[in-house]
Amino acid sequence: MLDADRSGTATASPRAATTLLSPYARLSLLLALLAGAAVCVLLFQPQRLLTHGLPPQLGGAAAAVVFAAAYGVCTVAFVPRPLLNLAAGALFGSQLGLATALAGTVLGSGVAFALGRMLGQDALRPLLRGRWLKAADGQLSRHGFRSMLAVRLFPGVPFWAANYCAAVSRMGWLPFLLATGLGSIPNTAAYAVAGARASAPTSPAFLLAMACIAVPALAGAVVAWRKRHRLPGR
Repeated sequence: MLDADRSGTATASPRAATTLLSPYARLSLLLALLAGAAVCVLLFQPQRLLTHGLPPQLGGAAAAVVFAAAYGVCTVAFVPRPLLNLAAGALFGSQLGLATALAGTVLGSGVAFALGRMLGQDALRPLLRGRWLKAADGQLSRHGFRSMLAVRLFPGVPFWAANYCAAVSRMGWLPFLLATGLGSIPNTAAYAVAGARASAPTSPAFLLAMACIAVPALAGAVVAWRKRHRLPGR
């Protein structure tokens, strides 16, 4: 779409410029961005936060904000969330670590969802031809909140995969972000407490946190078992 400026000259709006790219060109751009983010993570090695901590000039709320932003970027670049959650607990303690990790989780999910929706959806939706793919797409599109909540409670589903599958579906933004925030609390809290108590691995808090990591897996398995009859062919 062309917009006219004050001099009467037609100019292309940013949205129109984006639509000039074909679906597969946008998908290629998405893959290039993700590859670049993964390379940056390999170079900068954010896992060093577990051993070196944050820069000394950062402290208090500023440190938490910077960590949450870095957390979000790292999840888009495929850094495992358990590692980031442990770092949040080790750096900020159980409560602030949990809040910081959840903020980073929702931020990273939102960025990944936006990238997948704008750059990958048009190219990938025509490929949803298999029975299981159509079933997953239909479940996310029709029952977005509860489906994503179950996915987040089940730690066996990779975080990045759930983000991009939701983006390719017709799931709405608000159900996706709400389900991500709520569904990530149990597992994130367990890892944050474990990180905060890592210096005392035999303490009751640490042992209880490690035991609680298995609870979301059980909850997700129960939900999947109850929903199994809704799949096509059943």
